[in-house]
Amino acid sequence: MSLLQDPQTQAAIIVVAIMLLIAFPVHEFSHALAAFRLGDATAKMFGRLSLNPIVHFDPVGGVLLAISFIGSAGAFGFGWAKPTPVNPMNLEGGRRGDAIVAAAGPISNLVLAIAGAIPLRYFINNQNLISEAPILGLVLQQFVVINLILMVFNLIPIPPLDGSKVLFALVDRRTEYQIRPFLEQYGMLLLLLLILSSFFTGGESILGRVLSPIVQGIYGFLVGT
Repeated sequence: MSLLQDPQTQAAIIVVAIMLLIAFPVHEFSHALAAFRLGDATAKMFGRLSLNPIVHFDPVGGVLLAISFIGSAGAFGFGWAKPTPVNPMNLEGGRRGDAIVAAAGPISNLVLAIAGAIPLRYFINNQNLISEAPILGLVLQQFVVINLILMVFNLIPIPPLDGSKVLFALVDRRTEYQIRPFLEQYGMLLLLLLILSSFFTGGESILGRVLSPIVQGIYGFLVGT
């Protein structure tokens, strides 16, 4: 059996296409829409207030997603879309508005996961469908899981992830001034260490150990397993 004939690989290819055409664009569009509703038209001026996947596509992030996810047959994926430009100075509500814009992206991934979980729940409960269309089941499963991963991962309170802006809005000003410079300077390095820690531990990364139970718990709740 060639690599392209493997159901896991076929499902991975389909899921990457769905992520690049739906999940990433919806995530970034949600940021842009929330910002626009709160008074900032920066994303609109850059043509990002759109569901057109082309305007949100990042060549490096998209290629990395395809290589990592398809190459691992759906076991691992890492990539990103083009960040949505937002000017916090234009937002109504100050830090609260910034947090709402940041949270809009992960929330959109949760909505997509719920949308995928509805047919997946029906699929799981019908054995005939499992035997007749195994790829469909794999696609739905991976689509739900990846959107949940995107939601949980982006809510990590470390810059440049969305969760950092939510964190900064929740803490008092003094605490924000104390932790923000450090996190913004070393946040990306910290994330890379958490992701690549598997090379040092010889097993699952530290980030994976933290995120996996959360994702599995939400997944089980949505699909009823």
